[in-house]
Amino acid sequence: MRCNENALEEDLERIPEKFWPRVLQFCPRPGAVEALRPISQQRPSGRPALWGEFLAAMAATGLRAFGTKGPGWLQRSPWAPLSAGFCSRGPAGAGRPELGPRLTSARQRDGIRIIVLSDPKKRNALSLAMLKSLQSDILHEAESKDLKVIIISAEGPVFSSGHDLKELTDERSPDYHAEVFQTCSEVMMLIQNHPVPVIAMVNGLATAAGCQLVASCDIAVASDTSSFATPGVNLGLFCSTPGVALGRAVPRKVALQMLFTGEPISAQEALRHGLLSKVVPAERLEEETMRIAGKIASLSRPVVALGKATFYRQLPQDLRTAYHLTSQTMVDNVALKDGQEGIKAFIQKRKPIWSQ
Repeated sequence: MRCNENALEEDLERIPEKFWPRVLQFCPRPGAVEALRPISQQRPSGRPALWGEFLAAMAATGLRAFGTKGPGWLQRSPWAPLSAGFCSRGPAGAGRPELGPRLTSARQRDGIRIIVLSDPKKRNALSLAMLKSLQSDILHEAESKDLKVIIISAEGPVFSSGHDLKELTDERSPDYHAEVFQTCSEVMMLIQNHPVPVIAMVNGLATAAGCQLVASCDIAVASDTSSFATPGVNLGLFCSTPGVALGRAVPRKVALQMLFTGEPISAQEALRHGLLSKVVPAERLEEETMRIAGKIASLSRPVVALGKATFYRQLPQDLRTAYHLTSQTMVDNVALKDGQEGIKAFIQKRKPIWSQ
């Protein structure tokens, strides 16, 4: 894909409609699919403003969607925040409306990507735009050998209050509501299916879909002042989708009490029931989370990725099938370059040198 606006327009016109959802990960705006339809029949002068915004953003950032060869927005400088991109605010061009502020930010160094929910004024509500921004940050160069672990954190005293209820009124169509819940489900499944471990770093309240996000992460570290709840039942909207992740993280009776009453549980209770991996004082939260992430980042990415995928794959199986699957995985692991490197390093009493 070429990196100037006119060339990009020619390239993108040839993208089949079935691939539009992937394109639109980088421009998460309601009605985007409809606005782009049908691209191939429209004259350039008749194209919607959204299409122009998308092309300009693609050309400006050189982000590697569909094989673009630009430097990539997570490789500009160590720990540097993301510059203007598909969904972030940038200088307004002639005849081009200014985009809204980006709802997440991301930075990466030493194999650790930190994604921050950055809408504290709205209690980091998981609006459709927020979900798509988070999805984009998680998906970006997921297969890169330079990515070893992801941390999801948040600005402000609320980790996330769950869905934006203003998007769930009858002023919006059932199709829009379906898109919200489907996108949320995709993000939660993406975390489990991602090749690298994903850590939730929680300092504050996590409710409804926010609690679901914590439950969906592979590891969750929280401050001792954090709390967790699924209060939808109190608003007439039962937390059915959060219950999927919650019911797989804590015992059934604990999950159902939270779902039926909407009452919050403390960080210590969440730790005791398995929703959290560790609870620390607030002043040590970042230090401890980074320590865990750093340890994972020091290990072999292929080995960790194989282990994560296998762990989730064997969970729903019966005992015999689980052992069959994991036994074969152990054979595959031994055959990996890093598998042999680790074994030889142990025998030779030296530190292993991982391929990735």
